[in-house]
Amino acid sequence: MPISVLILTKNEQKDLPECLESVAWSDDIVVYDSFSTDDTVQIAERFGARVVQRSFDNWAAHQNWGLRNIRFTHSWVFYMDADERMTRDLADNIQLAVREAADQVAFRVQRRDFFMSTWLKHVQSSPLYLRLFRPEKMRYERLVNPLSIADGPIGSVSGYLDHFPFSKGINHWLDRHNAYSTFEARQIMENRRTHTAFSFMKAFSAADFHERRFHQKELFYRVPWRPVVKFLLLYVGKRGFLDGRAGLTYAMLQAMYEYMIVLKVRELACKS
Repeated sequence: MPISVLILTKNEQKDLPECLESVAWSDDIVVYDSFSTDDTVQIAERFGARVVQRSFDNWAAHQNWGLRNIRFTHSWVFYMDADERMTRDLADNIQLAVREAADQVAFRVQRRDFFMSTWLKHVQSSPLYLRLFRPEKMRYERLVNPLSIADGPIGSVSGYLDHFPFSKGINHWLDRHNAYSTFEARQIMENRRTHTAFSFMKAFSAADFHERRFHQKELFYRVPWRPVVKFLLLYVGKRGFLDGRAGLTYAMLQAMYEYMIVLKVRELACKS
């Protein structure tokens, strides 16, 4: 059964060609672009992809708009970013999965993140992502690092989606995570304004998944020395030290990112 491919872009002329080549098996590739100012659109069009453009506001709103307004040729969609590459095994297995799908509306895939020519096999917080789905059954929540919510049963597909988050260099990663941390801080403040007061018990006992997740997030946000805890969770708890120098560097970058969120939440709290 054919599958449509959705690729989000903003100034991705460096990464997009290899991304497109990895999904050349699909006859319906949609490049969902946020008005790039480089050659992203021209590259997509030369490859034969359809281009849909919309100004980016936040991750959940942008992705939800795409799923509701883009007309896909096929009933199943695989979503990916321009700095990701689909391996041959994954391409074969997702096509098999949709042919044999019973009541599943979405499938998880495993992503391999690479840094300093090393697969970050251990230091990543989670390698599993919902990327293959029926678009009418999927929605996203949160301003950044959105939560993928499928309206129905979920399956898993073997094979790897390879991710190169540092393909444009450390400066680009830092710039991007500076922006991400701003969204995270805004999300934290919004959660505290619109949700009930934090409950330690509800973080583990709330029947509703979204309520439980909210209190779990709030619990983590209240942990003293959170950036240090994040480093220890990734480097020691997840055994990131097995990823060598790349694992150490990545864990330190993630701790720094967490500290940026802490500082921005404090700043917003003082202004409110």
